[in-house]
Amino acid sequence: MTKNIPRRAFLTKAALSAAALEGAMSPLAVSSADKVAAGAGGPKEAMTAREYLRGLLYTREEVQQWLEGKAFPFAKYSSEFGWLLRNARFQDGIDDAINTYTYGPLDERITIHYKNQPCRINAYGDSYTQCHQVSDAETWPEVLAAHLQEPVRNFGVGGWSVYQAYLRLLKEEQRVPADLIIFNIYQDDHFRNLDSWRNIRVRKHERFIEPTLPYVEVNVEEDRFLEKPNPCPTPESVYQLCDLDWVIDRFRNDFALNILLAHENAKARNPAEEYKKTMDLATTHGIITRVDTGKGLSPAADVLHQRAAYYASKQIIKKVEAFARQHKKKVLYILSYPAQYIARCVKEGLRPDQPFVAFMQQNELPMVDLLQLHVDESRHYQGELKDYLKQYFVGHYNPRGNFFTAFAIKDRVVQMLNPKPRPYLPEPGIMRM
Repeated sequence: MTKNIPRRAFLTKAALSAAALEGAMSPLAVSSADKVAAGAGGPKEAMTAREYLRGLLYTREEVQQWLEGKAFPFAKYSSEFGWLLRNARFQDGIDDAINTYTYGPLDERITIHYKNQPCRINAYGDSYTQCHQVSDAETWPEVLAAHLQEPVRNFGVGGWSVYQAYLRLLKEEQRVPADLIIFNIYQDDHFRNLDSWRNIRVRKHERFIEPTLPYVEVNVEEDRFLEKPNPCPTPESVYQLCDLDWVIDRFRNDFALNILLAHENAKARNPAEEYKKTMDLATTHGIITRVDTGKGLSPAADVLHQRAAYYASKQIIKKVEAFARQHKKKVLYILSYPAQYIARCVKEGLRPDQPFVAFMQQNELPMVDLLQLHVDESRHYQGELKDYLKQYFVGHYNPRGNFFTAFAIKDRVVQMLNPKPRPYLPEPGIMRM
């Protein structure tokens, strides 16, 4: 197993991994990669798929202990979704507080406020819905429930993609349907749509094995969108991730793997074969480019990854909307971001997900953009940007960040519910103070 990482340090890195990854994959990071490539060490050999995948293999003991609930305590295996979450207590909160994570019979984070009343709101998404790094009663769904005086179910799962959240929606809206769906999309969730084995992009560590998952294959040029099931659909099949020959045969043509290899090989001085692979991939996806230097390799891969990721999310949102229309439901979308992404936007005006935001706006989909709200609020903050962000983030949102989210969406939620929540219904005899 990997070196032990303090839980809070790990979650901080995980929460920022999307921004860090996108930074590493962006043209802004290319100059530093080229400097490494041009260093005194001379040309480096190109990283091959076999070499990279060999480093990801699980041991049989790791798989066995994870399946038995004895190792990697963050998550448990799910054939449908890749993984779900386990009850836990971790010292990962604000001021090093120990947080309690409790999940109910539907693998939802438990409902506390008004739990015995009928529920009209279901929330879906990743860790920014599930709410890492705060205890059960401090999550934004619970803050919102306390204010609205009615329950909010929380079906968020850390590490999930837009596609996994959509699949969960399909299941839960059959079991415990709600009038209003809150669908929260974190910045990295777009890229996660394309991951067939998350450990290709995010290495395993002592607390979280990131296994295979349902995903999508896309081709933007051909307008092709294919839904793919979990490559390891049974507990026994997870042991295949210990077999190098099986892993190479299954993943060597994986889209995310080839994008990652392109970035890795941008550091090499003469990765000629990788240039050709990236050019071929770009041409297949309708991008005309010439890649013949390390400087050109990483930006080309970046464009490919972003274009495919945002296209995938657009197609999934179309499916969410079709489901909502068919079943007469309303959907409110939240766009969530890590502190590093917000800081980049404030300082440099950079927003790589603008094509997706534009799609949401053009289709007039109800949306709360937390990035824009933070950017606007930070302009009125009398202090340094890092201090502004510390108010809300401890890796993920701290309790104040969850409060921020709940009240950022509150007005839209009240507007979309019919009848209105009790605090917003006229009630004879109530005295105005």
